[in-house]
Order: sequence, then C-alpha cells, then structure tokens
Amino acid sequence: MKLNAKELRTLDTSRQIPEIKRLPIYFILDNIYDTYNIGGLFRLADAISTSGIYICGESEIPPNHKIKKASIGTYKVVPWVYKKSTIEAIEELRNKFTLAVISVEQHKKAVSYINYNYIYPLALILGNETNGVSKEALDNSDAIVEIPMYGINKSLNVIVSASIVSYHILTNLK
Repeated sequence: MKLNAKELRTLDTSRQIPEIKRLPIYFILDNIYDTYNIGGLFRLADAISTSGIYICGESEIPPNHKIKKASIGTYKVVPWVYKKSTIEAIEELRNKFTLAVISVEQHKKAVSYINYNYIYPLALILGNETNGVSKEALDNSDAIVEIPMYGINKSLNVIVSASIVSYHILTNLK
C-alpha cells in the first residue's frame, strides 16, 4: 500500500494498516531541536522502512503540529518512543540486540561513511543542528562516520545526512 500526502495526513490508524517488512535500522535523535527536521526524519524512516525512531532529550515529540506537518502523517506509521537521554536509548537497544551503534558526525575519529562496513542490526545516532552528536553519545558509539565536506560549511542538514548514509547502507547490505 502506497499512500500520497493527503492520504497519510488523514490516515485513521484505528483501521487495519498492512504490515510492512521493517529493516533492522533504528534512528536515535540526539536532542534534535527543529521540529521540521524531526518530521522529515519520520518521512525518511518510513521511506527506508526502519524498525523505529528513538526521540531523545529536549526534542519535541508527536503530535507536535510542526512534526505532524513535516512528517505528512508518517509519525503515525513509524514506530517511535521517547527517551530522556540518548544513552537510555542506546542501552535499551543493546539490551534487546547485539547491534552496531553508529554516530553520523564530523569528528577526528570518524571514517568516511562509504568506508565503514555496516552490519545489521544497527542504530544511527543523529545529532542536533547546533552541536551535532553529543560527546556522551559519541563515547558510547561503536563507530563514527562522516560525509566528507569540501566547502566552507562544516556539515549538512540532519535529514540530508541521514538520507545519504541510510541509502548507502541499503544499497550495500541487500
């Protein structure tokens, strides 16, 4: 079942929604402040069929109206939970699975996202718009990957970065 934006916005979740196969990828949102970015990450999570999103820290959660608008309703179909901290999310996932926790961040210890050997299940930690992934989350990551930046700007928008890395993972792990 593929729904357009209008159908997603008006989707009644009390109706039977067909099960979709979810990939063993999780997004951990590390204090993302911009609600439109959170909404956009829901759209990406739906597009690649992630197993879920952990919204952490000072981030807003659905049904915030900006998240609803930017997500075009995908917040209703992508599993998500709120955790007080990113570390709490990492610990919960590690208690459920043996998984790789990978931060997407510009960092001296980072490797290019195309040179990392991804394995499922995995969690991508995505940082906030000002400070990126927190030091505490970086310290609890198994790896740090980055997208090379060739201009003056240090980083890309979190949705763009998550999209690049996620689609790279999908095309290399089929």
